[in-house]
Amino acid sequence: MNARTEPAEAAAEPPDATARPALIRELLLVAGLFLVYKLGRQLATGHTANALHNAHRVWDLERAVHLPHENAVQSALLHGDTLVRLANTYYATVHFPATLAFLVWLYLRRPAHYLWARRVLAVLTTAALVLPFTFPLAPPRMLTGTGLVDTARVYGPDVYGPPSSDHLSNQFAAMPSLHFGWALMVAIGLIAATRSRWRPLWLLHPLITLLVIVGTANHYWLDAIVATAMLGVALAVIRPPHRTAGPAGRGAGRPAPPREPVLAGAGR
Repeated sequence: MNARTEPAEAAAEPPDATARPALIRELLLVAGLFLVYKLGRQLATGHTANALHNAHRVWDLERAVHLPHENAVQSALLHGDTLVRLANTYYATVHFPATLAFLVWLYLRRPAHYLWARRVLAVLTTAALVLPFTFPLAPPRMLTGTGLVDTARVYGPDVYGPPSSDHLSNQFAAMPSLHFGWALMVAIGLIAATRSRWRPLWLLHPLITLLVIVGTANHYWLDAIVATAMLGVALAVIRPPHRTAGPAGRGAGRPAPPREPVLAGAGR
């Protein structure tokens, strides 16, 4: 009579074994991050003359180093009213919800990656708020003689009012672009926290964001470049959690469960 013990079936485990941080504390921390983002930019309002002067300097620097003209991206958007309105809507509505959804998903499914991403975003946002005090910068839509159009004002929807009466945002804080910096971190975070072979497609989010912020004349190429450099420093300082190898789509961040030995031919 033959006897055989089969491998025990692996018990179901959560995608990330790290203890999930307290929800109320995290809600307060994330809300505080967004509040710092909004209030910090408002504190640096004004400096209109300096912001416009710096805008011309940035424009001239981009031409000196042969960066592509922002006009080329905007010209592509202006081929149809629908496309440019979609770009304006993307600029106005995707930035905060996408970042918030990213943090919520990580909190629920990848707590260790959530803590890492939240820290990186906090460092990036805090560092980015320093530049408007030292280098106020008007967006390209405010520059004359460039041929650029303020697409939001002309085609809608528009999220900004006249700079003199806009008390919700600082329109002279174009550099760095946190629209792009946050979008890039969302993509990097999802690529790091997931195992799908399709995860590089998350990079489409920052790519689309880049084309939108440039094409709508809200940011220069250099705004995105500076945001990328700042994010690179934050990522170098704050390392992601270790992720061990595992089957695609499962076991990210934890070792594969041990298999019980098979005893073949017992009792022969």
